[in-house]
Amino acid sequence: MNETAKRARAAIDLAAVRSNVRALRDRAPRAELMAVVKSDGYGHGAVRCARAAREAGAGWLGTALPEEAFALRAAGDTGRLLCWLWTPGGPWRRAIEQDIEVAVSGLWALREVTAAARECGRPARVQLKIDTGLGRNGCAAADWPELTAAARAAEAEGTLTVTGVWSHFACADEPGHPSIAAQLAVFQEALRTAERAGLHPEVRHIANTPALLTLPEAHFDLVRTGIGIYGISPSPEVGTSQDFGLRPAMTLEASLASVKRVPGGHGVSYGHHYTTPGETSLALVPLGYADGIPRHASGTGPVLVAGKWRTVAGRIAMDQFVVDLGGDSAEPGDPAVLFGPGDRGEPTAEDWARVAGTIGYEIVTRIGSRVPRVYVDSGIRSEAEGDSALTGGTA
Repeated sequence: MNETAKRARAAIDLAAVRSNVRALRDRAPRAELMAVVKSDGYGHGAVRCARAAREAGAGWLGTALPEEAFALRAAGDTGRLLCWLWTPGGPWRRAIEQDIEVAVSGLWALREVTAAARECGRPARVQLKIDTGLGRNGCAAADWPELTAAARAAEAEGTLTVTGVWSHFACADEPGHPSIAAQLAVFQEALRTAERAGLHPEVRHIANTPALLTLPEAHFDLVRTGIGIYGISPSPEVGTSQDFGLRPAMTLEASLASVKRVPGGHGVSYGHHYTTPGETSLALVPLGYADGIPRHASGTGPVLVAGKWRTVAGRIAMDQFVVDLGGDSAEPGDPAVLFGPGDRGEPTAEDWARVAGTIGYEIVTRIGSRVPRVYVDSGIRSEAEGDSALTGGTA
């Protein structure tokens, strides 16, 4: 392990990623599975997690940004890959040349991608997205007939192939929310409109992780799962990770930078929002909000130190925070575990999300580049540097 990794490390269990993919596939046996690895695999490392997902049978990968998709291709992935967040002037030609499927949500994007296809002399692989009620990206329902007709005309001239029609739920993490049925109805009508236009997409998909877990009627041909493959539940309302046989893949830990005895009434960290109630030992954890530890968890964030749950004492600073050990002892270099799977008594990312007033997605995704990723698989550790190439395709 290098010198930097002695300060802190995020251990990523690739066996957990593979197990999670298999568990999710079992819940949607009639659909293909897309592993979403945007934002560097939700902070876990896109290349390594994508390869693990492929090995477990993920037939598709998904990214938000073109640059994320290009990085996977550069690492050797050759399988089905969808990229969906485009802006005018985007690198359409490069995506076409690298056999990356692109999402189109409006006529401007259709025009740009067909122009790029003509320039490079090969058809683009396009998936049309409809806004069924989320209100973000996607073609407005009123404009959908025009978009599908234009896409069919471009398909007829040979500049593109429409491989998919898709959408995204707004409230699938709230079982029973009335918008779920409403969005499904809009999606079904959008599929009928596409068929009337003469389109025959290979895959139809609307299910994200919570819909995969709770809405089998929304599985269609493909399910997209992001947070689930990293072992985190999309929301408490849906259920816990354990309820679905998922195991959190990231364990965040650091080595204590100092331990010292202080008297009662000693102020701790900026603003002295915490003062020691009596003589005690203070342990310094060398992680802070520059590493992605949420400052909103000041005074509440849980940490396992010296065999017990502790709570962040005072404010979380940019590079460090303090825990009060009470009457217990520890030494510099001893481990402080912020979160992990929870089966060794440590907190989980969902515990941090609860006290910080956010979601598990944000806790793991925000862990910054100052924290080295160390990959763990069947007891073998390897540093993040020198990622092996992806194999592409399915396992």
